[in-house]
Amino acid sequence: MDEKIEQAARWLASADKAIVLSGAGISTESGIPDFRSADGIWSRYDPAEYATLGAFLRDPAKVWLMLAELDELLRAQPNPGHTALAELEQAGAVAGIVTQNVDGLHQAAGSRNVVEFHGSSRTYSCLTCGAVYPRDDVRAMIKPPRCTREVESRTCDTILKPDVVFFDEMIPPQALTRTERLVDGADLILVVGTSCEVYPAAGIPWQVRQQGGRIVEINLEPARELPSDVVLAGKSATLLPAIVEKWKHLVN
Repeated sequence: MDEKIEQAARWLASADKAIVLSGAGISTESGIPDFRSADGIWSRYDPAEYATLGAFLRDPAKVWLMLAELDELLRAQPNPGHTALAELEQAGAVAGIVTQNVDGLHQAAGSRNVVEFHGSSRTYSCLTCGAVYPRDDVRAMIKPPRCTREVESRTCDTILKPDVVFFDEMIPPQALTRTERLVDGADLILVVGTSCEVYPAAGIPWQVRQQGGRIVEINLEPARELPSDVVLAGKSATLLPAIVEKWKHLVN
């Protein structure tokens, strides 16, 4: 394992442009269960009934039964894996992060160039009048939370939707554009905590490979279809800080 950590650090030190793709695995170490795990939220709520825009439009109060539980899970704090990636970005060693997570933990750890591929739970929107509310304001509201904006001398009162991408929604065009810019010219990608089975995000490492870049994978279990150059099997909260320490010795 030490040799693989050393190799990952060397590639990071020599890369012209390194980027990161993160998934649920980096946040499970902050106490957020993988949605698809045995004790994940999909074990209690059928995504077809609770995680589509169609379901929300039909019965937003019902969907909020799941969203209220999800919000409790998302009160987690960044772990050393998040902090290590933020340190690399601040030092200029990583150009940015594409995350499939909606928890905002990368930003809480200090990362700034974060593409939230599947949206974010940090803000909520009214689908009627377009008002946007920060998560802290929504947490203070009675559930399900309703829009308080005054529209034509009356309160809007529409149930708010988190700004996450439901299963039947498209990836936001801005996220796709920002991802394309990050991937362009990248010669190294750190794949952290994702099995790379959900597209289009799963195609990002392949794009880096097609333009001649390397793939360093950090997962509890190796992704089945990913053509990784180095696989570090273990917890990202342990392995990412170890890579950063090796990288520091190489660049200082």
